[in-house]
Amino acid sequence: MMKSESSRVTIVSILLACIVFVGMTAALCKVVLLKFDPPEELQALSVHVNSRTTPIGERGDILDREGRILAASTVGDKLFVDPSLVDDPEELAFQLAEAIDMSPAEIEEKIRLRSHTKYAVIKNLLTREESANVRELKLRPVGIQQRLVRTNPQGASCEKIIGLVGSEHTGLAGIENTFEKDLSGESGFLGRLKDSRNRTLWVSPEDYTPSKQGADVQLSLDVVIQNIATAHLHDAILECNAGGGRIVVVKPSTGEILAMADLLNPREGWSQQPTDPQRDIDPRLGRNRCLTDPYEPGSTFKPFVWSVATELGLATPDEMLNTPSGTPYRTPFGRSIRDAHYYGPSSWEKVLIKSMNSGMAIVAQRLSHEQMQNAVNDFGFGKPTRIGLGGETRGILTPSSKWSDYTQTSVAMGHEIAVTPLQMAQAFCAFARDGTVPQLKLMKHNHGDPMIVQKAVSPETTALTRTILGKVMTEGTGRKAQSNLYDLFGKSGTAQLPKKDSRGYFEDRYISSFIAGAPLHSPELVILCVIDDPDRKIAHYGGTVAGPVVRNVMDDALSYLGVKPIKDAFAQVNTH
Repeated sequence: MMKSESSRVTIVSILLACIVFVGMTAALCKVVLLKFDPPEELQALSVHVNSRTTPIGERGDILDREGRILAASTVGDKLFVDPSLVDDPEELAFQLAEAIDMSPAEIEEKIRLRSHTKYAVIKNLLTREESANVRELKLRPVGIQQRLVRTNPQGASCEKIIGLVGSEHTGLAGIENTFEKDLSGESGFLGRLKDSRNRTLWVSPEDYTPSKQGADVQLSLDVVIQNIATAHLHDAILECNAGGGRIVVVKPSTGEILAMADLLNPREGWSQQPTDPQRDIDPRLGRNRCLTDPYEPGSTFKPFVWSVATELGLATPDEMLNTPSGTPYRTPFGRSIRDAHYYGPSSWEKVLIKSMNSGMAIVAQRLSHEQMQNAVNDFGFGKPTRIGLGGETRGILTPSSKWSDYTQTSVAMGHEIAVTPLQMAQAFCAFARDGTVPQLKLMKHNHGDPMIVQKAVSPETTALTRTILGKVMTEGTGRKAQSNLYDLFGKSGTAQLPKKDSRGYFEDRYISSFIAGAPLHSPELVILCVIDDPDRKIAHYGGTVAGPVVRNVMDDALSYLGVKPIKDAFAQVNTH
């Protein structure tokens, strides 16, 4: 009897154990099924218990010298779709088209092209209204993702220098690329435990890393002077139907670049025009020709050779040179050198004022080849200015192994040498200082920062050269660029446009330039303007085409900086 009851209990226990096991197995299977293939009704209500978010680390701002924002980051919304959750792409496209400014066909195409993935970007940046419209739809396959958006509040005049950031908010060009390490922020991390209503229950200290904002970068640029320079350059290019133009404004006391603009003007029917295919993709991707494209400076190069020859004692300002009266000067090695106007025997001072090629060639032959090459090097030509922007070139110089007497006389006139606008502006700063050439910079100069300079000529020679360049404005080729407000010292240049096939020059096409500093006795600014290939039927001389641009920018910029007008004409104008 006892055995029978014991057996019965054993059997019942085994059966109960089997039933419990089967039930637990079924429950486990159901849990697995719900986990990996839940019904649609449950999917709509389900939430993740653990949530991970990535707080965005904002990119630093780019500021001008006065603290005005040139580039800043804001948070925007990106619209995406999970194609794996889309049953009918056409229907979804029509629903989204009602909420955002896109055609249904374009939306559908983007979904179908990414149908094999779980992520298809529909629109990179939504307006606030579009974001609200999409959220109201509450469509399961549709998501909105925060993204950083880079803006340039000051408009187009600065955008080429500022550059461009890519879709990952990293710098691709310009200042954005140069200072990428400083500007870029670091994203953080936040892990949290939440309930079914998406309410945070717990955040562990180990699961939180705050985001870091990138550092701000303050440039030497002044957005007001940048706008002034860009506007005057634009007007001049259109007025003379030029292929383009460049302008650089520098503060010579510190080497700071206050403005730098580069414009192109495509013209139909003109061969060999300055072009930049990258600008067609995005203007901010284009190269900055102020530091990438060398040009032949022509007569604007003469002051450098003139000052060095004078410094070496190879000529004095009042020395009379046997310059020709009506026919080209002929060098001892048989080269004919023409002047725009023949003045007969003239002083070394007059050679610079009247921009006489013959006089420059006569004195250049008194310099050894090494002395001429050293002069070019001392003023910073043949090497990059190293302001930090990509693509800067060294210019073009004849190597010493190929330097000839012909080269010697050519360089004295600004031929057989090519310089960048930045190099030219940097070198001319020597005449606005004490004969030293400053390191150009795009970062704002802080008092106490070491100034890197290179000596070109003595302070005495500098003062003398500057005085004679002041006479260029009143007696020479700079007369049409005179200011009614300030005394300028400067030089014009009109060089023939070289042919791209290296087979000589165009006889009727030019690179026109003008460079000047002001005020004469206490220089505050140095400005260079280069006009590419102006229409000769309108005007082409550097003093006529580029000179007025330099004067107008100088007047406006100095007035803005609070520099009091020097000339009485200002007072006379205001009294009428």
